Amino acid sequence: MAETKKETFVDRVISVRRVTKVTKGGKRFSFSALVVTGDKSGRVGIALGRSREVSSAISKATNKARRKLIEIPLREDTIPYDVKGKHGASKVVIRSASKGTGVIAGGAVRALMEALGVKDILAKSLGSENPQNVVKAALNALAKLRTAKHLARLRGKTVRELVGGQKNVAA
Repeated sequence: MAETKKETFVDRVISVRRVTKVTKGGKRFSFSALVVTGDKSGRVGIALGRSREVSSAISKATNKARRKLIEIPLREDTIPYDVKGKHGASKVVIRSASKGTGVIAGGAVRALMEALGVKDILAKSLGSENPQNVVKAALNALAKLRTAKHLARLRGKTVRELVGGQKNVAA
């Protein structure tokens, strides 16, 4: 699978945490990094990397996130319709917004939307503020999105029938 064009990714570090493992010889410190990566045109992935150094934890998470990219259907610079996502005790409500609104979202969700390439969005995080759970809840919500073509195929209709375009068709 050789690709001719070089893909450009946007990587955002959501959180870096120092974790400690207590052993017989004392405490062993390592780091875990949560990274969001995307191509700014509808593909995004998240991953957690762990290592003894911060930089290698971030690079591990980045590589893992690039392997786990998922396709999100977009409508121009926003999402096609409103969705809700949940992960653990975190809930995220994501609403499509009109042109010129900008990204109105908190830290973790904002980074995810910028990596995805969304320019107009309204998002609200509810419940737990843990960045890992918030970003996973947002990705859960985005994964629920479907294109009009996909929904029409599921229902055995055309896109025109699905959106009620029959009324507008000239006789």
